[in-house]
Amino acid sequence: MSITVYSKPACVQCTATTRALESAGLDYNIIDLTKDSDALATVEELGYRQVPVVIAGDQHWAGFRPDKIGALA
Repeated sequence: MSITVYSKPACVQCTATTRALESAGLDYNIIDLTKDSDALATVEELGYRQVPVVIAGDQHWAGFRPDKIGALA
């Protein structure tokens, strides 16, 4: 399963999310929304206005969600 984390610099919840993914042994790609306008458009189309946004397979969510990350492990 492919996991993508949409993030921005100096985001505490983004850092917590990527650390939790690493702790769970999950591989992920991170995309900086301040540098990728297409990615920002994708996130906005999904209805999100906060980061991080995580897309994992057919599910997605915003914010630091250790429950969701645990379910992926």
